[in-house]
Amino acid sequence: MMFPLADLLLTPDAMSRVDRAAAASGIGSYGLMEKAGQAVAAAALRHFPEALRYVVLCGPGNNGGDGYVAARALRQAGADVQLFHLGEPQRLKGDAARAFADCPIDGAAFGGYAPMTGDVVIDAIFGAGLSRPVPDDVVAIIGRVNEAGIPVIAVDLPSGLDGRSGHILGAAFRVVRTVTFMTRKPGHLLLPGRDLCGELEVFDIGIPDRIVRAHADRLLAENKPAQWQAAIPSAGVETHKYKRGHLVVFSGGPNATGAARMSAMGGLRAGAGLVTIASPSEALGVNASLLTSIMLHAVDDEAALRKWLTDQRLSTFILGPGFGAGEKARQFCLALADRHLVLDADGITSFRDEPQRLFDAFAEGPTRLVLTPHEGEFGRLFPDIAADETLSKIDKAKAAARRAHAAIIYKGADSVIAAPDGRALINANAPPWLATAGSGDVLAGIVGGLMAQGAPAFEAAAAGVWLHGLAGQHAGKGLTAEDLVAAVKPL
Repeated sequence: MMFPLADLLLTPDAMSRVDRAAAASGIGSYGLMEKAGQAVAAAALRHFPEALRYVVLCGPGNNGGDGYVAARALRQAGADVQLFHLGEPQRLKGDAARAFADCPIDGAAFGGYAPMTGDVVIDAIFGAGLSRPVPDDVVAIIGRVNEAGIPVIAVDLPSGLDGRSGHILGAAFRVVRTVTFMTRKPGHLLLPGRDLCGELEVFDIGIPDRIVRAHADRLLAENKPAQWQAAIPSAGVETHKYKRGHLVVFSGGPNATGAARMSAMGGLRAGAGLVTIASPSEALGVNASLLTSIMLHAVDDEAALRKWLTDQRLSTFILGPGFGAGEKARQFCLALADRHLVLDADGITSFRDEPQRLFDAFAEGPTRLVLTPHEGEFGRLFPDIAADETLSKIDKAKAAARRAHAAIIYKGADSVIAAPDGRALINANAPPWLATAGSGDVLAGIVGGLMAQGAPAFEAAAAGVWLHGLAGQHAGKGLTAEDLVAAVKPL
């Protein structure tokens, strides 16, 4: 699949390759720096016309070069500009050296900057390419600026953030606006980076699309309908409930039935034609008294489940919400190895001591398994991957998907959805108030409902996460799981 250019995410290394390829094609690299710096200056004038002083902080590389161009443009526009630099600008190389030479403003060393009321800071220190902790003098100035509450505009990415992972490397600016170029970087969407970037503006500095695509990771993008909509079955005029699939959700005991009902309603709202709750006999009464459009079937043990599975129309299952962790969950899961399964919550935890047993059961054939771990559950199934601090959340989700032969929803406010073939999407539409009891149960239901209709595992997972976020937006602040499931709309 080729993602739309607007949705692609360039890692810092990929952006460097794009810059080099643009220069090799004959595009003047200093012209690109000029456009970038001018865009930053324009953003500062447009959004902060009331500034008494623009303070430009320039680093020792090309990000600093963008800053020198911005400072010159602001001065030419008649603004009061103060410039501070890290290190000795006379030692700059290439385009950054030229930008410094073309800038008519005498700068001073970083340590001389004292924030003042009316300042607007332009952060052109490091940008997205930083991969090591920021030096102490930068930590100090970041602290002074953040403490003073002065507006900051970041060039490419707030200094101190890793553009690949969104991690803070010692300290980072909290900015009100970020101006980046050509495409966004993963650090703009992954937490905590996303919270520090403020409003994000992507400016086209004139690198042809063909060059960007040639060096971008074509398998990484923001999670949007363009990435998966074609793979999600749509209801035709002749459709009926049996064509829209049969989803089964396993219920816990009589005191733990609510999670399964939330999942079942999520699947029904997502468009599954039939939804059945498979309930232990002791919980049938509780479930029956609270169900209307959802069917009910007694399943007490593995033997009963395997007998029921002779009905091949039962294609998609959800196991985990409120089910209880342990041997029964493992038995049920392994009995479903030839079906489509969303494994959530207690279902995931049940395999913490023997995850490979789960992975082996689903290792052959098309991807049939969707795993929905939050941070703690991810660590239980993939302890070595979770512990590797050199990996970004994207890297971890991809590695887990390959190992498990599963679509992975690595949950959080910045959920990452990954496939065994290397595709990965970062979700950015989830509002913070989705963090409420039962929200994950609804998500599992939506994903299961889409799989029941025939959507492939990765596309169902990605679409489910996006629809879940959209439902959260519609339900609004203070939502409960009941509000959330009522706001789910089928595609």
